[in-house]
Amino acid sequence: MDDNKMVTGKVKKPGKRGRKPAKIDLKAKLERSRQSARECRARKKLRYQYLEELVSSKERAICALREELEMYKQWCSAMDQGKIPSEIKALLTGDEQKMPPGGTKTSKNSKNNNISSSNGQS
Repeated sequence: MDDNKMVTGKVKKPGKRGRKPAKIDLKAKLERSRQSARECRARKKLRYQYLEELVSSKERAICALREELEMYKQWCSAMDQGKIPSEIKALLTGDEQKMPPGGTKTSKNSKNNNISSSNGQS
């Protein structure tokens, strides 16, 4: 009686608690496992594709920003030498149509450039 527990007058046998599972067909269990593994690999592949696309788009954005930064550096060095680049002249006069393609983003920067250049000339 030492090994068995007395619970409200009933003798309880040691071992696993709860209902014993029915005998599951091993082939069906193995097939479910394989299907789950296939789905997991497919999700992993999609995730990696998404991440690779995200990385490439960020790399393109970085390249575009580096080119823009280089253009601004060239403008600054030209202005340090006393020359005003034609792109800045176009921004100051408002002739955005005369700017070469691949210039600056004028929708946001034109206001800032006009303010900063008007402050510098006053």
